[in-house]
Amino acid sequence: MKLRPDTLAMTAVLAMLTALGPLSTDFYLPSLPEIVRVMGTDVAGAQATLSSFLFGFAGGQIIWGPLSDRIGRRPVLLAGLALFALATLACAFSPSIDALTAARALQALGASGPIVLGRAMVRDLYEGPRAGKELARMGMIMGLVPAVAPVLGGVLHVAFGWRSTFFASLLFSLLLMGTILAVMPETLRQRSAQPLSLRAIVGGYGVLLRNRAFRVYVALTALAYAGLFAFISGSSFVLGGVYGLSPVQYGFSFAFGVLGFIGGTILAQRLVGSRGMDGVIGLGVLFLALGGLAMLGAVATGAGGPFGIVASWALYACGVGLVMPQSQASAMMPFPDRAGAASSFNGLCQMLLSACVGLLVGHLLKGSALPLPLVMSGIGVAAFVLFKTSAGVRAAKG
Repeated sequence: MKLRPDTLAMTAVLAMLTALGPLSTDFYLPSLPEIVRVMGTDVAGAQATLSSFLFGFAGGQIIWGPLSDRIGRRPVLLAGLALFALATLACAFSPSIDALTAARALQALGASGPIVLGRAMVRDLYEGPRAGKELARMGMIMGLVPAVAPVLGGVLHVAFGWRSTFFASLLFSLLLMGTILAVMPETLRQRSAQPLSLRAIVGGYGVLLRNRAFRVYVALTALAYAGLFAFISGSSFVLGGVYGLSPVQYGFSFAFGVLGFIGGTILAQRLVGSRGMDGVIGLGVLFLALGGLAMLGAVATGAGGPFGIVASWALYACGVGLVMPQSQASAMMPFPDRAGAASSFNGLCQMLLSACVGLLVGHLLKGSALPLPLVMSGIGVAAFVLFKTSAGVRAAKG
């Protein structure tokens, strides 16, 4: 029996597809300090395994969406999952930091397909605020994965070593492939007539970029995620290296932010009907700015120790749960025949900015916690200012 729209089962499977990327990162976060030690590298070297994932993810965004617009979501989805599984196996057996960094880029290339297509399939199945609500529901379910992943990753690391987290990711991808083969129908109803060529793909992105509201929503998505990734990339070194938390303690502290994200998606589902997608985004960017500034204050004054950082992280993550699903849905709404390309470009910008932010954080962290909240507060305030100054563009929807 195939999955049907407006069912919890469909939402759960789509959520698991979009969770593949966060899972690929969050599982091994507690192991980063150990990878530094075992592979004889430094913080910047370990950080490169995170940023290479985002660069690989960005590269995959260019082709998966337009390809699926042309030939269908399901075959492209299976190809991405297969590539992810092979690359994850390469990560598990990497003999050096350079090999791990390269394997992570290939892993990301595969992971980008399911994430792009999960969002595009929402646009295939739903319209308007219903799509925003569905993405928020997916975010709520998806949030359970990164809530558990760092904790489980810490346990696996202690019990079996850092390579075991990649074997766990491999098992998850194989289960997803089996599910797609067994129950996922083809959701694409209107195939693109555009030929599959680099020139046509670039031209299609040009159509998207001529829409000013699309540019604003893509920028909001990218900023929200960049701040999130700044914490992902730097928190194990701050909370573990500066504040002395163990891998398991770090996993539990990271989970507070995931709970904040889930809280944001739940709040979005309740508010989107009455306030609309822009109303929910407005509340979210406020939380981004307040969360970043609160973390900056906590670190600068020492108030609350690691708890001050974790509480601020939860507030920022709640803002991400409010902003990202609604911004992603708003960006795709005007383009029913280019939903895959719109999702791809959105993800491309999101990952490129986050990769650059991750590299910046990796090079700034030199035994002090201060660079992390400085970066996050700057991004949060930038998102707030962009939203407030773009009201006319968003109202015009063009």
